[in-house]
Amino acid sequence: MRALVIAIALLGITACGEEESAPAPRAPGAPGGRAPAPKGKGRDLKPMRRIEGHLELDDVVFAYGAEPVVKGIAIDVPVGGCVALVGESGGGKSTTAKLIARFYDPRSGAVRVDGTDLRDVQLRTYRRQLGVVLQDPFLFSGTIGSNLRYGDEEATDEALWKALDIAQARSFVEEMPDRLESPIAQGGANVSGGQRQRLSIARALVKRPEIYIFDDSFSALDFRTDSLLRAALRRELGSATVIIVGQRVGTIMHADRIVVMEDGEVVGIGTHAELLETCVTYREIVLSQLTEEEAA
Repeated sequence: MRALVIAIALLGITACGEEESAPAPRAPGAPGGRAPAPKGKGRDLKPMRRIEGHLELDDVVFAYGAEPVVKGIAIDVPVGGCVALVGESGGGKSTTAKLIARFYDPRSGAVRVDGTDLRDVQLRTYRRQLGVVLQDPFLFSGTIGSNLRYGDEEATDEALWKALDIAQARSFVEEMPDRLESPIAQGGANVSGGQRQRLSIARALVKRPEIYIFDDSFSALDFRTDSLLRAALRRELGSATVIIVGQRVGTIMHADRIVVMEDGEVVGIGTHAELLETCVTYREIVLSQLTEEEAA
């Protein structure tokens, strides 16, 4: 059930047409066992205007409990920029991605899109303009076509096939007897992990948002598919802003900028080449996966 709630929230779907607000994290000692209400709650919120894609995290602090897991993060991503978050497990990468998706609100600092604090806008009107793909994505019971159309109910079959092409999913869908009408079990239980990831990426592409968040979304793909998919995304995403959370160096090394996180803090920002020279943490991550020659 929790997986279903997360999947629905990140697809921008709300029940009964009611406006939802980002859940506040639990905090010991706070009234009712929760952290103070986020800015904007309890007052009129504005619809999010059409996004251009300038993303800013301004001294963001976030905690699930007493101890912060994200500590003073400051990142500026220009319109059309591709920024990768990398670091060891538990370093705060996925939490940062969820703050950008406004799954949570920061305890202090601000997450802004096009200069607007996300706590001041209606959540649905923001999430409708995002494409979010998680490491363990959720598919709904139905068909391949109905799952892809969660991104855009009016999408044509041609648009679905184009998204499947980019996501490197066309070949296995074409091999299914009913193609776009092939059944999908609840949660995507009847397809492999790599197929679920590619179908979820295709669903985000059908939506054609201005900001994409790929939270370790290529982890179940073999290296060749990963490479082909990233090349296709670079060709097709145009002016969209892209955030990639990744463990594989090969997945993130060609980003415009790489943000290295350790224990909830940013310990390096730069290109792959720059960080190899200036950031010990990044160099250790790279050389744990690649040879010196491959890293260069």
